[in-house]
Amino acid sequence: MIDVKLGVESLTPIRPIEERIDVWNSISDNQVAFKSIDVAEDYDLLRSTLQEFAPDAVVHFAEQRAAPYSMKSPSTKRYTVDNNVRGTHNLLVALVDLGLDAHVIHLGTMGVYGYGWSGSAPIPEGYLRVKLDTPDGEIEREILHPANPGSVYHMTKTLDQLMLAYYAKNDAVRVTDLHQGIVWGTQTEQTRRDERLINRFDYDGDYGTVLNRFLMQATIGHPLTVHGSGGQTRAFIHIRDTVRCIEIAADNPPAPGERPQIFNQVTETHRVRDLAKLISDLTGAEITNLPNPRVEADENELVVTHNQFLELGLEPTTLSLGLLEEVRDIADKYAHRADQSKIIARSLWRADKAN
Repeated sequence: MIDVKLGVESLTPIRPIEERIDVWNSISDNQVAFKSIDVAEDYDLLRSTLQEFAPDAVVHFAEQRAAPYSMKSPSTKRYTVDNNVRGTHNLLVALVDLGLDAHVIHLGTMGVYGYGWSGSAPIPEGYLRVKLDTPDGEIEREILHPANPGSVYHMTKTLDQLMLAYYAKNDAVRVTDLHQGIVWGTQTEQTRRDERLINRFDYDGDYGTVLNRFLMQATIGHPLTVHGSGGQTRAFIHIRDTVRCIEIAADNPPAPGERPQIFNQVTETHRVRDLAKLISDLTGAEITNLPNPRVEADENELVVTHNQFLELGLEPTTLSLGLLEEVRDIADKYAHRADQSKIIARSLWRADKAN
């Protein structure tokens, strides 16, 4: 529905979900089913479905996923909060009400930490060890890393984090929260098996992530649009590694009663201007700097701890290994589908950013 409102499509052709299910079930022994539920609105159907399937794990991705879209208008801000916060809470309430011991694997975001406020200090995985001076002397505690959201979307993920912590403490819900970086790449080993299973490649100003946008722009001869100085540092992960991380999380659930397990689901960090230069050197594309629509520092450091997934067996796909493949097999192949009128980011964090 959001695609229809924005008048934009994925660069890659996305087949209807019913067709995708049929294709997968025809080529795989691992059969899947599909049921359409608005988890934020239809609590009763969500509850009855959970009761019917009694799952061992629930992978919760049912949230509006774009920061720019969440800042587009009062309507999109309200929708993002209503959809994301209510959906997460409905899931937790239903599991507790039914007495199901299902492991909730929630897709969070690195954006809960904010960008740059800790300088060059490494961002830990979810929890920060602090020392407090008290009348009885110094004590040490571990607390959730202070939240510093940079958009309404990121704010909903920080609210999710608090809800997950509460239900883990109060009702022993087992939770893994994946603080994910920016996903790049389009294919997994499963979707490669049939073109009709291909994943999304969003490039527009609201849903397109920075690397996808650069790749598409370079392919069609559009200058790479760097906002502000390009000194913003971001965390990245390939979609293949995202899927592998979910598998690892499912295989390593916390015990009932434990605090939420938090993984930083990232593999590398890069400054935006360095990414632009990398793509420019690879393709010959020009680079242009545009005003930054966001309210953020021009420059930031981002040092991220992400040891847990590596220790559990993740073998990362790096930009140096997978970037040329993405240019050749995706951006070039589907460049004819690009709508150049949707390239420029038009969502503003504040009205005065338009001046």
